[in-house]
Amino acid sequence: MNEEWILQKKETRRLFSTATWVPLRASVKDEKGDVREAVHSSEYFGLGSAAFPPEQRAFVEERLGWGDLGIGHTVEPYAYMNGYASIDQYQYNDKEPIGVNLVFEHPQPVVGGRQWILNPDLVVALGLIKEGANWVRPKENFVVVAREVLDKDNEHTLIEIKREFLLDYLAARNLSLRLSYYRQRVENVPALEKSEYANLKEHKEERDGGRFEFLIREVNKVFGGTWAMFRMWRNDVDEEEDAPVMGPENNGNTSHEQSQGERGGYQGIRVEGEFWRDEWIDHQSRSIRVRGDEDTNLPQFIVETDGTRMPSAKLDNEDIGRWLWFRSSVVNELLSNRGFTLHWYTAETGGIKSTSGYKTHFGINSADLITVYAYDIAKLYPWEQHLWAAHNVAPEGKVSIELLASQVKAEPADTHAVEEMLFGTMRLLEDNFRKVHGISLFTHDIDDAASMQNVSRFMSKDQASLLRLAKELVRVFSDRLNVRELRKVATHADKEKLGSNKLLQDVLAQTVGPDTAREVFAEVAGAYDMRVGDAHPTGSKVADAIKLAGIDQNLSYLRQGEQLINNFGRAIWYIGKFMFGQSKDPSDNKP
Repeated sequence: MNEEWILQKKETRRLFSTATWVPLRASVKDEKGDVREAVHSSEYFGLGSAAFPPEQRAFVEERLGWGDLGIGHTVEPYAYMNGYASIDQYQYNDKEPIGVNLVFEHPQPVVGGRQWILNPDLVVALGLIKEGANWVRPKENFVVVAREVLDKDNEHTLIEIKREFLLDYLAARNLSLRLSYYRQRVENVPALEKSEYANLKEHKEERDGGRFEFLIREVNKVFGGTWAMFRMWRNDVDEEEDAPVMGPENNGNTSHEQSQGERGGYQGIRVEGEFWRDEWIDHQSRSIRVRGDEDTNLPQFIVETDGTRMPSAKLDNEDIGRWLWFRSSVVNELLSNRGFTLHWYTAETGGIKSTSGYKTHFGINSADLITVYAYDIAKLYPWEQHLWAAHNVAPEGKVSIELLASQVKAEPADTHAVEEMLFGTMRLLEDNFRKVHGISLFTHDIDDAASMQNVSRFMSKDQASLLRLAKELVRVFSDRLNVRELRKVATHADKEKLGSNKLLQDVLAQTVGPDTAREVFAEVAGAYDMRVGDAHPTGSKVADAIKLAGIDQNLSYLRQGEQLINNFGRAIWYIGKFMFGQSKDPSDNKP
């Protein structure tokens, strides 16, 4: 330790009114060594707070300090003979509530210890949920708004909140938060003249809006000294009586003794720096989340082919009559956020459900751009709008035909997304396999909706990601095939050596012959080979695998991904068709 550490000059310059995180209650201590020994150091930070309306500001500044607001202030309810003070009320005198407590203290009856509780009104107003030691806001990408710190005994030492969200709540209630805190740093040294503090003198000063005090004392004078003990007892109780009753106390039936002594011998010098400060956290008269005030920092969006932009606020009208264009990469960025899901409506339209609860209806146009009705973007939460804005481009390729069919003509297209058809055909094949063969086609079940977030045409952005998409297809189908059960129905001479795809192909060959079965499985085999190529994405083998999977490499990567899923799903459909619903005419048994 050194002079800079004990004098705390860096720490006292920092204000919580400009910090990212604001403590609401704190009692944090870091201690090394015995406080009575010559080698010891400790650091303590304590803080208490309460929120007050404007009319109480002058009174609070004049009357309330560390002793009234600090960690020693007990936050609990109180019942009077003719009234009751709830735990959220800060009372200066009995029955005189002047403020609001944002953290409550709950001593744990019987089991011992204590817990601090974040004011439920703040929790509900900001839409928070508890995850571990954090309070998160799901509507804003599960951002951590408040967090708690507990010690080894599972007791709270700190609750703090992000200032941005605190100010929003305070503005909605027209309150200002008053902090009162104390910092202490102590070090015991064997001798002052040989320590880092040899040049320091005891002093007091007003500093950085607070009060600092520096003390130098002998450890023995702090913890040593004389002691006295006085013991008094009754001498008129007969221990042999079954139900003894004591009479009034007097000098004759009481005895006493006293003793005294001195303790000390502690070595070393105690060097101590202390700092007290009270501080206001004032809101900015804007509450976007709690009160729903207008957000003045919303993005602008390109609405014309010449790049003309319009602010989000002007697009926030259901009758705006405009659409916006976005790069398809926006879908993956949105889905990378927790709680976002992709849903398909038709072959070219779908919805992205966010944590805000909205489903943003989109369509894919001829230029592979995402088109969305402008109002559907403008009504989203600000942080979501900024995500969309980063992918906004000038109009190109017109509005998605299928999106217009739904939103303008009120005649949704009678088409289906290849992603949904893939999972539907897998379910159909699985059900028929169980009915006909009495076995489970797959070793385990999957959540179709969750898997569809990864098995999506939007995952294909380049050749490497196209190969990864093939790996996902193999994972949800080939890797799940029940090899042990398939060997029971396979007839191939080397069935014990065959893998999952080959075993299923052999079962199909029993119905349509090996040549047709091989042709049906060609695109599945191509996707499987593409998966292997994911580790080595260059070379002729990858090109051959892509060709075998039936992919036209002249298409955009988005469309190649769509084609890969379509061909893979179509192959699965043919497997089921030929196994369980094929025509009696052999000429029809060709894909």
